[in-house]
Amino acid sequence: MDNRVPNQGLERLYRETGWTLRQFAQAVNRVGTERGTPTAYSPQTVHAWLKGHVPNEERRLLILEALTRKLHRPITHVEAGFPATADDSNARPSTVEGLVDLGRQDMDPSRRSILGMSLFSVAVPDVVGRLEAAQTGRTRRIGVNDVNTVIAMTERISELDDQFGGRHARPMAAAFLVNTVTPYLSADAPEPVRKAMISAASDLCYLTGYMAVDEGLQGLAQQYYLKALELAGAADDHLTYCTTLCGMSVQAVDLGHGHTAMRLADSAAAASPQAGPRMRAFLAGQQAHSAAQLGDRANALRYLAEAESAMEKAESREKAFGSYDPSSLHYHISHVRHELGDLPGAVEAMQESDRLCYDVYRRSRVKERLTLAEFQMGLSHLEAACATWHEALDEYALVQSGRVDQRIRTMFGLIQPHLKNTTARELHERARTVAPASVAT
Repeated sequence: MDNRVPNQGLERLYRETGWTLRQFAQAVNRVGTERGTPTAYSPQTVHAWLKGHVPNEERRLLILEALTRKLHRPITHVEAGFPATADDSNARPSTVEGLVDLGRQDMDPSRRSILGMSLFSVAVPDVVGRLEAAQTGRTRRIGVNDVNTVIAMTERISELDDQFGGRHARPMAAAFLVNTVTPYLSADAPEPVRKAMISAASDLCYLTGYMAVDEGLQGLAQQYYLKALELAGAADDHLTYCTTLCGMSVQAVDLGHGHTAMRLADSAAAASPQAGPRMRAFLAGQQAHSAAQLGDRANALRYLAEAESAMEKAESREKAFGSYDPSSLHYHISHVRHELGDLPGAVEAMQESDRLCYDVYRRSRVKERLTLAEFQMGLSHLEAACATWHEALDEYALVQSGRVDQRIRTMFGLIQPHLKNTTARELHERARTVAPASVAT
């Protein structure tokens, strides 16, 4: 006798989609194929799920992603009537164990199954109250000096990322997370030190996620971001929590997920009611970009005015090297103008962003010059665009960045129709000698 209880949560979502059983099965199969784990589910399979059959965790993730795409919002295990973990597991893996697993997959490219994880389909995890040990064996006691070690290492990795891109620095960060930070998180410590260490780990996770975005590893980046949120919540670190939410919004808007970007930017702003003017400028600038992508001109301009006002207050108080600055603000202004159809204004603001950019931010400078050239091409300013592309190529060989590589590919595509023009042809010939074959083809 079958004692299964019909899955009312899944039934409710199924009805909301308007799918037939066959369409539901096809949607899940499509996600499985994209992730490299093809499935061949049928309408009968879906019927079994609705009647209470619980597929394994890997299959549940496929179902949740299919529903998320259809309903345009994150669908969680609970909402779909699924258990949060496999039936033979007593609890969700601990924060530390999750960090170890995440870092090891990032260190070893052959184990990067996590790269197949979908974007924006995982609910932000609950704040952890107590970090458990990740490894068996002796537990050491840590102090303030250990916290300072993590902070200093994070700053150094960030500097390398700014100068050279994240391709080489991120695996270094992952190894540091696994080999040093997770044992620290498992160690005994006075409560203030424990919280400070969790906060430092959160900041490192955020940075590692940002570097994964730079490499174009979007699913991996989201996993790091989620860990950063979890740790920041445990440490009561509102700054890193809000920064991470805003970073996730940046990731979303760059990928064209305007509604998700807006929701994340609004969440970041709501979570930081006492943010200083520089942080407020960052948050408002991101809200402006997200609103502009949605075509919400009024709110985009309103948020942009807030960002400009907050930046004026921040600059009048102190210069803050290494954080959101006037160059960053003009980057947001440029993208808002571009999204709203003001190409001349977008070019002007991006030029100002480039002028104000500190020399140490080489990767950002190269990427933004490549973006500027694309905007110039949008105005049919071929000569100006080629000059900008040449400036980017001056430093391109020094940068290891997936985002930069992608923009170089875009450059080749944009100048291809203009190769009869001497300036375009010279740029094309130079670029082919600078860019690796995988990018130049």
